[in-house]
Amino acid sequence: MKKALTIIFFLPLFSLSQDCKLNKSTDNFTHEIRLSTGFMPLNIGFDRVLLSIDANSAEVDFFFSISGDSKCFDNSSTATVIFDGSKSKNNFKNTGTMNCEGLFHFTFRNLAGTPSTLQRFATLKVSSISFTGNNKKITIITLNEDQKVLLMNMAACLIKESKTLLKK
Repeated sequence: MKKALTIIFFLPLFSLSQDCKLNKSTDNFTHEIRLSTGFMPLNIGFDRVLLSIDANSAEVDFFFSISGDSKCFDNSSTATVIFDGSKSKNNFKNTGTMNCEGLFHFTFRNLAGTPSTLQRFATLKVSSISFTGNNKKITIITLNEDQKVLLMNMAACLIKESKTLLKK
């Protein structure tokens, strides 16, 4: 009976283990290894939103592709990320190029100690993300529970594996 209770007690720990499948590629010019989660769909209404989290030895990049009309972003465009269960939010500037294809990047340095703003993605569920374009038009993405868990798990997985890319 004690063994059965012990197994039942530890069962939730095994169910939380991540299935960490990342795409690994090598840049043809720099020969640098790059890890990627691949694109995760975050659909909202009529707009289609895809997110890919990539990492190399220098940075961790959150890359959003947002379909729809008037999705123009430049270096003054922002994304506001709101996390579940807290009143905290983070604002990020677009680190990608100026475009009207709905492409938005924000990046973090890949360091031995994970920056606290990046660590939030791995430990807190993202409730919503608001993108403000250069025309001041706002696109709000509200994630459902499955998407919140998927984003949190994929961020945690990529952050953990990105440490193996650091130059020693």
